[in-house]
Amino acid sequence: MDFVEVPVSEDLPSSKGKVKKQKKQKEIREKAAENVETEPEPAEAPGCSLPPTFSLKEIKNKQRRHLMFMKLKQEKRQQKLQLRKKRKKEREALGDKAPPKEVPKTIENQRIYDETTVDPEDEEVAFDEGTDEFSAYFNKLINPKVLITTSDRPRGRTVRFCEQLATVIPNAYVYYRRGLALKRIIPQCISRDFTYLIVINEDRKVPNGMILCHLPEGPTAHFKVSSVRLRKEMKRRGKDPTEHYPEVILNNFTTRLGHSIGRMFAALFPQDPQFVGRQVATFHNQRDFIFFRFHRYIFKNEKKVGIQELGPRFTLKLRSLQKGTFDSKFGEYEWVHKRHEMDTSRRKFHL
Repeated sequence: MDFVEVPVSEDLPSSKGKVKKQKKQKEIREKAAENVETEPEPAEAPGCSLPPTFSLKEIKNKQRRHLMFMKLKQEKRQQKLQLRKKRKKEREALGDKAPPKEVPKTIENQRIYDETTVDPEDEEVAFDEGTDEFSAYFNKLINPKVLITTSDRPRGRTVRFCEQLATVIPNAYVYYRRGLALKRIIPQCISRDFTYLIVINEDRKVPNGMILCHLPEGPTAHFKVSSVRLRKEMKRRGKDPTEHYPEVILNNFTTRLGHSIGRMFAALFPQDPQFVGRQVATFHNQRDFIFFRFHRYIFKNEKKVGIQELGPRFTLKLRSLQKGTFDSKFGEYEWVHKRHEMDTSRRKFHL
């Protein structure tokens, strides 16, 4: 009986697949070697740790990925700084012929125009100011007198906030609520010649709301309170404020609604500030957030002024403006903040 030898590599299907795979891998290696020989190596950019086509996501090690990210960020910062220095030198060399500086795009300067923007020189605005609820104050017929109270059973932080607020606002008195309804408190305030009622609400031992009611005819504004910092919580604060009447600064209240809110804040303070005390109360409106700061200033020389914050500081956000005094059931609202309808654009502001 004769035996015929059959090569395994030609007949078996598994061996055929291996041979084809090996041939393909060999062809890929040869093409890669040719590309390396023909294409010149790209010159590395000085001071750049990552190639332009490299992605940080390809680094699997978290610590190394973070390290490379910080290096890349630092390099970009250095490049930006060098470019800024170069522009500064060019501007100094050109002098008066230098082109004007580029104004960066911000949310404030891209604000959507509001039809209710107030022109201070408008005759209609002047007429409204002469006949509104604050006209008696601005005509110096009455002096402000403020009552500050809290919600029922206030905690220590809210009580301290009210006491410090009374040191900022002249002729302000703090009284405990004792479970009385606001509808019963308001007639008593009017009979005792109070011009304002301020109610500080709290949630979880933290002040979170403020009701500002102008007496005797309103209006009433409801604010959300946030970022409250008392005097003990502030670094490098000055000594406690004195009894001098402070100056008042109102910034960026441009619309009709903002104009009304600004006049409400102005009517809290007497109109004859005592400049000897060098104290300033500032209400700064930015993106419909009202930032309150209380400072003391001193003139060091003709050009430099030293500023020292006295505290407290807090931020207000208008929730509603109601005609008349406080009435939660039958009150007529001039303006109510509806978040889902009004906050559709980040460049739309109401104050």
